[in-house]
Amino acid sequence: MLPADKHPITRRDLLRGAATGIIALAMRGDLKARQLSSRSPNIVFVLADDLGYADVSCYGRPDLSTPNIDRIAAKGVRFLQAYANSAVCTATRTALITGRYQYRLRVGLEEPLAGNANVGLPPEHPTLPSLLKKAGYSTTLIGKWHLGALPKFGPLKSGYDHFYGFRGGAVDYYSHSAGHKEDLWDDDVPIHQTGYLTDLLGSRTVEVINNYAKSRRPFLLSLHFNAPHWPWEAPGDEAESVRLAQPGSGGIFDFDGGSQKTYQRMIEAMDRQVGRVLQALDGNGLTENTIVIFTSDNGGERFADTWPFTGKKTELLEGGLRIPAVVSWPARIPPGRTTEQVSISMDWVATLLAAAEAESDPAYPLDGINLLPLLTQSATPSPRKLFWRYKANAQRAVRDGDYKFLKILDNTFLFNVVEDPLERANLKERQKEVYRRLIREWYDWNARMLPEIKESFTHSFDGQELADHFGAKPPDQTPDIPTPPDD
Repeated sequence: MLPADKHPITRRDLLRGAATGIIALAMRGDLKARQLSSRSPNIVFVLADDLGYADVSCYGRPDLSTPNIDRIAAKGVRFLQAYANSAVCTATRTALITGRYQYRLRVGLEEPLAGNANVGLPPEHPTLPSLLKKAGYSTTLIGKWHLGALPKFGPLKSGYDHFYGFRGGAVDYYSHSAGHKEDLWDDDVPIHQTGYLTDLLGSRTVEVINNYAKSRRPFLLSLHFNAPHWPWEAPGDEAESVRLAQPGSGGIFDFDGGSQKTYQRMIEAMDRQVGRVLQALDGNGLTENTIVIFTSDNGGERFADTWPFTGKKTELLEGGLRIPAVVSWPARIPPGRTTEQVSISMDWVATLLAAAEAESDPAYPLDGINLLPLLTQSATPSPRKLFWRYKANAQRAVRDGDYKFLKILDNTFLFNVVEDPLERANLKERQKEVYRRLIREWYDWNARMLPEIKESFTHSFDGQELADHFGAKPPDQTPDIPTPPDD
């Protein structure tokens, strides 16, 4: 005979529990939460804004120190061939949250979203946070949204339980405004708060981690910094914030401000907040079973270091697309590795769903791949074929193996971006078959995407804004009508 505490539960017991079972249901709910927490990793996804490939010290920048971002890399994997889905913000964020090419959604055509209140991420579209919620996760976004405005769109409509941050593309680090209107929110309530925004985002993240640790439920915490995006304001630069608010200053675009030193201090301030986040995970005993990812939404801008690549934000040259990407998960990912796996922003959805043992929605097939076998089992890198387009200057690109097809205006190129990361040696005549094949494949892919439209906004730098873009003109917003080549 079994001892009392080992008796199996009988059908009669279950029926009795169903009749009187409010307490039992609560206990089972608590047990489910504990079971989820024990097997499901927490996820902290840290996204920088306009950070160049080499703008952290573990990617080679010698003139600044980012020990906390470097710590993530040391405890896990550093990607050497990570790409953004776009060379600009909104388009990449669309792919990052859906796991699909941004060109499948109307909002993904915006480069970036610039004030059209009727365009945004459809609330009915599955997202990483909404799919994880179905699997029992709590979800919070802290920082930048930029995927559509209230009342139609917002983080709380697309899977996040809570939101603290700003909805537009950029805000001043001290006034938290774009122009003359503050853009700082707690859920769907506008708030006023003083302080340097990078620090405020870090403090709220620590608070959320502490609260989630008490709940013992798995969580997705998206920390999307505005750093090091313009305006060029580091800690202590409140005078620059005041100057930019004056009439005639040019506003937060800050084309008459900034310096390498300011930019470095902005990155180091962000790194300090990453350190606070890592300390909060350590202090709550969560580090071992928490996936921490740090990456950028696109390539670097004015003061960024994109070495060994050329090009920057708004350009499909490697410098506009290559990004730092590091990930740690001590419970599953061996430390101290690098990988040559070609990856792209939208891969993180498939990867994190697999880690959480959550399901994607078959009605919205993912375009990204699951990187988990590579991360946890040191699997051999898989060949990738990736596609891009960018409306300004009629830019198109394909990456296939070591080769990359690139079109800017009427100029076309074929590069081996592994041997020639600067994209200097045009191989389109020497490798005609590869060149022609990649063009055909780009057109086949593009036919499955939404077409470019005149109504979508696009941006690129011109010669009046950046001296090294002499001769470049502002985009006229006209879409390029692709015509397949005759073979």
